[in-house]
Amino acid sequence: MYDRSQTDKALFRQIAEGDEAAFRELFHAYIPQLEPLVMHLTKTASVTEDILQETFLRVWLSRNKLPDIENPRSWLLRIVFYQSFSWLRKQAVHHKAVNALSQGQQEDEMRSSTEEAVAFTTMLRLVGEAVQQLPAQAKRIYLLSREKGLRIPEIAEQLNLSPNTVKNSLVRSLQAIRKHVEASGHWLPVMVLWVISGV
Repeated sequence: MYDRSQTDKALFRQIAEGDEAAFRELFHAYIPQLEPLVMHLTKTASVTEDILQETFLRVWLSRNKLPDIENPRSWLLRIVFYQSFSWLRKQAVHHKAVNALSQGQQEDEMRSSTEEAVAFTTMLRLVGEAVQQLPAQAKRIYLLSREKGLRIPEIAEQLNLSPNTVKNSLVRSLQAIRKHVEASGHWLPVMVLWVISGV
């Protein structure tokens, strides 16, 4: 019988060593499972996207802890539900569920969550800085993809460009963003940039 947990633990060990392919594999394995759960809780597509972005960025930022996690799926679900219910709490919705989820939360976990939230904010700031430095057309293409949620064919049609031109521009923009982030002393694989950039 196929044991998903053993596969996930192996992926966690590989991600801990900085393996971008393993991160990509984990992402593609879990997004189809996690997205409907978050959407069911938040009822909001943009919030769902933000929560999934933060979840997978947290995986990368916490990669030194990954080899010690015995049940990767439960760990991912805990992050997703914690983020979802935190959002619900801010919206003054579902207080009982939030309170139940909050019970038993350990102090070191809360400290870790705070540190990861700061790291996440820093990454978003660096990405934002890099986007502002893009050439005008590249910036426009990037923002149509990220902020408007347009797909490559839609952007191509709107800007009267070929789909390949749009795709190549997005690839170059991601490379420029990655270079800017790395110049600031951080290391992010392309897949993480894809997650937090929404491209």
